[in-house]
Amino acid sequence: MDILVVGGGGREHAICALLSQSQRAGKIYCAPGNAGIAQVAECVDIGVFDFDALTAFALEKSVGLAVIGPDDPLAAGIVDAFEEKGIPVFGPRRNAAEIEGSKAFMKDLLKKYNIPTAAYETFDDYDAALAYLRAQGAPIVVKTDGLAAGKGVTVAQTLEEAEKALHDAMVGGSFGDAGSTVVIEEFMAGEEMSILAFVDGETVRAMPAAQDHKPVYDGDKGPNTGGMGTYSPLPHIDPAIIERAVEEIVKPTAKALVDEGRPFTGVLFAGLMIEADGTPRTVEFNARFGDPETQVVLPRLSSDLLEIFLAAVNGRLADVDIRWSDDAAVCVVLASEGYPASYPKGRVITGIAEAEAGGDARVFHAGTARNAAGELVTAGGRVLGVVGRGAGIAQAREAAYAAAERIAFAGAHKRSDIAAKALAPRR
Repeated sequence: MDILVVGGGGREHAICALLSQSQRAGKIYCAPGNAGIAQVAECVDIGVFDFDALTAFALEKSVGLAVIGPDDPLAAGIVDAFEEKGIPVFGPRRNAAEIEGSKAFMKDLLKKYNIPTAAYETFDDYDAALAYLRAQGAPIVVKTDGLAAGKGVTVAQTLEEAEKALHDAMVGGSFGDAGSTVVIEEFMAGEEMSILAFVDGETVRAMPAAQDHKPVYDGDKGPNTGGMGTYSPLPHIDPAIIERAVEEIVKPTAKALVDEGRPFTGVLFAGLMIEADGTPRTVEFNARFGDPETQVVLPRLSSDLLEIFLAAVNGRLADVDIRWSDDAAVCVVLASEGYPASYPKGRVITGIAEAEAGGDARVFHAGTARNAAGELVTAGGRVLGVVGRGAGIAQAREAAYAAAERIAFAGAHKRSDIAAKALAPRR
């Protein structure tokens, strides 16, 4: 079966790599792909929003399954476009993807169905939002309603910081239309956790939990990014808490979407906060594989990823065998100088082969390309995800950082504390 993967980042590289191991997989195409994805798939120069060209290509190549990676095209209805052409596609339709495309919709859904989350209010008027913000005080969270590449959330510790975030979004236009409506919500203290789940209507098959590191600098300092690193499993969090989050948050949300006439097929990603007493509450929902969570979760999959995708698309997810390795995985992101603000491109990258030579690390390309001379160069803010594997977090972390040290490009930046929390005493 030939497959088309839509996207061009580290998430899609991990998906393509896993799909290439399936005995049922024929030719794998990736649109638009990147320099790393080109090692395991044929890259096709079609943008993720060119639905007509993507569906035409899939029909021309008799693609048996399309897999959608990024959030923006899902929110814009790419799955609907593929289904209209009769092309099997893994991902949620537009009305289900709204759980990520609109934070206001997501919060209203959780409120309606009594699914645990932070208290909030939604505003499309700047003055009203500012008055509410000042009345609430800090710490507080300001979120753009629409998609903002993982950067539309400000966890403000001071009122000044919150007011600046609100002004930038609603008046300054920093996030375009995504910031015309904002959600202002209660600050939740605790530890963040990510649970990704394969979903087919009310059937939920949770993946091992992971933990992302959003802020750009060590100690969770600096502006939020798309993610500077992640790890899985979470040995310091009681498995009962993880199971509780699945039962009280993920499964009820999938059912709520069915009840609302928006059945979800694909990967439902719950971003959660675990409070001091172990209570999980919802921070956000995404409608696709996380990035970089995918880079540590999928390498731990022992089952056939293609079989899982097909089972979900065909409404038989409940029947498929899904097994996971006991190994740990840690991903350290190498980012461009200046990220998440403006950053240079075209800087030559060396050392990837050396990083992977030991066999306990894999490098997933997030923002890479080839220059005219054929050299591998930077082409994005997050450039590479270096994933170490090991019998436990400590071993996987050591492998990841050892491999990352072998890779070089001018201005490369990484956090030095990825997965450090996992080595602290267990709750």
